[in-house]
Amino acid sequence: QVQLMESGGNLVQPGGSLNLSCAASRSVLEYYVMGWFRQAPGKEREGVACMGTSDNNVIYADSVKGRFTISRDYAKNTLYLQMDRLQPEDTARYYCVAEQHAEACIATEFGSWGQGTQVTVSS
Repeated sequence: QVQLMESGGNLVQPGGSLNLSCAASRSVLEYYVMGWFRQAPGKEREGVACMGTSDNNVIYADSVKGRFTISRDYAKNTLYLQMDRLQPEDTARYYCVAEQHAEACIATEFGSWGQGTQVTVSS
C-alpha cells in the first residue's frame, strides 16, 4: 500500500506562489513514477506534472509550463510542486500520485492517490 500525504495548499492572491509537498516513502520516490494532478469543481482530473524515475523525465501540462516546477528531495522523502504566478484558473484540489509503471501523465495510469490539498487563487 503506497501512502501519500499532501500539504501546502492555501488561499493565495493572483500572481502569488505556493509550494506543495507530498510525503512518501524513500522506495516510492526512487522507483515509482510520481506526479501531481488537480481537479476543479465540475471538471475532470487533470495531470499537472509528472516525473519518471529519472529526474530528467518530466512532463508538464501546457497550462502550467514555465510557472510550475516538480521536484523531489530524497533526503526528506518528499515530492514538491512549486507553483509561481498563480492564476484563478489554477484553483483546484491538488493530488499527489504514484505508480510503478505509469506510461503517461493521465489519471487512469495511476493507482495510488493522496487525499489532496486545496489551492484557491482569489483576490
